Amino acid sequence: MQQCDSKYVVKYYGSYFKNSDLWIVMEYCGAGSVSDIMRLRRKTLTEREMSAVLRDTIQGLRYLHDLKKIHRDIKAGNILLNTEGQAKLADFGVAGQLTDTMAKRNTVIGTPFWMAPEVIEEIGYDTKADIWSLGITAIEMAEGRPPYADIHPMRAIFMIPTKPPPTFKKPDEWSEEFNDFIKQCLVKKPDDRKTASQLVEHSFIANAPGPEVLQAIIKDASEIQFNSRVSNQTSTDIGCDRCEEE
Repeated sequence: MQQCDSKYVVKYYGSYFKNSDLWIVMEYCGAGSVSDIMRLRRKTLTEREMSAVLRDTIQGLRYLHDLKKIHRDIKAGNILLNTEGQAKLADFGVAGQLTDTMAKRNTVIGTPFWMAPEVIEEIGYDTKADIWSLGITAIEMAEGRPPYADIHPMRAIFMIPTKPPPTFKKPDEWSEEFNDFIKQCLVKKPDDRKTASQLVEHSFIANAPGPEVLQAIIKDASEIQFNSRVSNQTSTDIGCDRCEEE
């Protein structure tokens, strides 16, 4: 992360030891992750909201991939939002670096449901693995969970490489552009899968709205969180008053 300097990637400012603990100083993204937003609002994202998130995420991936870096853990929980309505890639704990002498990685790393088939099969993978995970993340944002989330992770690891690419449970509920975007991301053969640079030009991404769309859901989530805290505090105060009366 220290080598990264992009507005689409959470900035790393430094690290230090304090009382034998390692502290990492990073850019603050006050709105939390996309999964946080969905959990607070108790609903998934609309197509416009998803296209805005995915546009920024793809720009972040394009930047990383140009540096020959693989994120290896793309999912809604690792896409953070700042209060200005911009999405940023975060959590590089399992990121990998490709070099001129090592064009592919072989280590099985990532979160099972979002893993690309080639990662699971250990046949060597590159930046295209992130594109598969991006497609799974899009389904996650649309349906609330990634494909195979209702089965054991080890069974999912077996099914991902052997079954056809996943799709929406109800494809007709989504636009042709969004369905096609998912299809372009979830291609089993990595060589036939689109790159981040190519996906930027996809109509679903190219026509994404501005940050005001994400600002709106951030505001909504913040109000829900604030009201919840006020409600909890009020309940606590009432409880204390009753204790004093007794």
